[in-house]
Amino acid sequence: MQRALSTRGPLVLASLLAVLLALFGSGPRFVPVAAAAGGAAPRTLEEYRQFRALSIDILGRFPTRAEIEELERPTFDREAWVQKHLAGPAYAERLTRIYMDVLRLEVGNAVNVTPAATTLRREQVQGPDGKPIYVYYRRGQRRAREATDGEFCLSKEETGLEFPQNQPPRGTAIPVKKAVLDAETTLVRPWWLYRDFLQVSPQLRYGAGWNDADAAFVPGDRLLKEPDGAETVEVRVCKEEAQTRDMGTLHATGRVPPPPGTPPPHGRLKPLPLDDGYAKTHKGEALSCRDAMAVTSSIDCGCGIGLQYCTPGDGNGDQPNAFALPSRTPLGDSAPLPRTVQSISAWHKHWWSEEVLHFFGRIFEEDRDFREVLTARGTEVNGPLAQFYRATSAARCCSRERAFGMNDEIEPLFDTKVVPPQLFPNETGSWLAVPDRSAHASGLLTMPVFLEKFASRRARAAAVYTAFQCKSFVSTNAELKPSTEPNLMVRPGCAGCHATLEPLAAYFSRIEETSTVYLPESKFPLKNPACKLGKNGKAPGFCDAFYDPAFGDASAGLLRGAYASAEHAKEGPQGLADMVVRSPEFASCAVSRVTASFLGRPLSTDDDALVQSLTGTFTKAGYRMRPLVLALVRSDAYRKANNLRSGTPRQLPTEPAVPDDAVHGGTK
Repeated sequence: MQRALSTRGPLVLASLLAVLLALFGSGPRFVPVAAAAGGAAPRTLEEYRQFRALSIDILGRFPTRAEIEELERPTFDREAWVQKHLAGPAYAERLTRIYMDVLRLEVGNAVNVTPAATTLRREQVQGPDGKPIYVYYRRGQRRAREATDGEFCLSKEETGLEFPQNQPPRGTAIPVKKAVLDAETTLVRPWWLYRDFLQVSPQLRYGAGWNDADAAFVPGDRLLKEPDGAETVEVRVCKEEAQTRDMGTLHATGRVPPPPGTPPPHGRLKPLPLDDGYAKTHKGEALSCRDAMAVTSSIDCGCGIGLQYCTPGDGNGDQPNAFALPSRTPLGDSAPLPRTVQSISAWHKHWWSEEVLHFFGRIFEEDRDFREVLTARGTEVNGPLAQFYRATSAARCCSRERAFGMNDEIEPLFDTKVVPPQLFPNETGSWLAVPDRSAHASGLLTMPVFLEKFASRRARAAAVYTAFQCKSFVSTNAELKPSTEPNLMVRPGCAGCHATLEPLAAYFSRIEETSTVYLPESKFPLKNPACKLGKNGKAPGFCDAFYDPAFGDASAGLLRGAYASAEHAKEGPQGLADMVVRSPEFASCAVSRVTASFLGRPLSTDDDALVQSLTGTFTKAGYRMRPLVLALVRSDAYRKANNLRSGTPRQLPTEPAVPDDAVHGGTK
């Protein structure tokens, strides 16, 4: 700033002072930029303040000196200026911020996204020359060799070490014989080190030849260095994990549980793994290597070429670190705060948030129908999201579902077949449209960031009700009398909220709680005889996660959440989206949120006529935001709100965001 001032002289100083006076006001008279330069007649103080407000609301910043000069020209057309700037990314971010603030779509540390099938952890051992080396592996990986089946691929006898989970190795390291190392591991040039990892001999190592568009891809330093500090050129991986085939076969050994008290053989810390029941009865049958059970039921499946279906960690912990991410992202990765190396889980969750920012941004920047926020089946993805939807998402299924014959995601919310094949995990800056995620996709409501942030059916329903209906669940009766009534829609003290909340929550009955897994009718019928109540009044234990014994009987169990409305359970999130966008509250709520934000204050009954008028504009324009904002900034209310002196500044609206109780379930 000092250098710029010294080159332009007193005129610039006078002009900058004039801008400050014009923007913030210190009395009825001031020296405008144009007048200081001997130009056109000054604008009124009200005009300067309105222009400042427009710049903040539409561009997200104070006006520049050049823009002030533009304002002061006799030919300045305020209407054309507004129209021009209601099409850029800053305007889209302005509107996106409104809904990100309301929904608070940050997924906390309680959500762990490190499935064993796609997470590469590593151990440090001594190489044949006595130097320390890293070896990458997957937990639970089935191996042909009994000594290491289901564990790290090098045994205690070969390394001198035991490898307890989430702890440093125990023992005294000995050099691993070269023959053993060559037999049980292999060297790979992986996707996080090489842009051209699909080539026979990748050469474009991280840093050299990488595009600026992928500046957000920053591997942690520990992923780039060997134990001795040397630059990593290739990574050593257990041979099973390095396999590249797309299809494998189900593996079963025929093992039986050992007698109680039998110590694990071969110096193992854990007993030998037993065969999965499905694998045992279908031994030798083909399965996809992207199947959730491939890592624990096949010895043929690895992480693909360049390990592209797996994400690396820099240790053996529960949530190992991987890539550098912004410590906070106020609104997206384009302008981050300082980066720190964070976990694999944080990496996935970061891109969930970026997906929804791009989703909102596209709607606002292209001036699409705002109802698409809840109804659109399309989205945009980049490389990390493509990797998540191809492999990581499926790997998070299906431990509990397997009891119902569901071994992988039969009807995923994001069909892996529509993930753009040209996107690779290291391409953070390349975003491609996916027009149709799946038959069950429904805007924001079926995105991971929403389903994981609001983990229960009731939390999801309450979030939609608050954000898009401008209503909240607040009990009018704080007295809770003891009751055994399972139906919250009629239970005393609960009915006031739950008579409305339970039918809304029923729309999410087929999306597993604390998950993004869709529960198809073919495996999870509304009424399931397998989960009927026994003579003791209880259903089989494997039913508890999906069927509610409180609403079951001796003939069948009832799908959890569906008791309030079987029809809503059948319609799913798409039914909820359709109901919400058809309601009159949807349009008026959207208008109220945007109006309060642009006026910089909470709305009152005095604003009812304005909201009603703007709602008419909004709906007649096909629920597009640009005509709404244009009408709003033309209004007397906007002019008055932004013609305040510095002693009475604009306030932030105090409308409640999605309540915390929704985050925790919103139940009584």
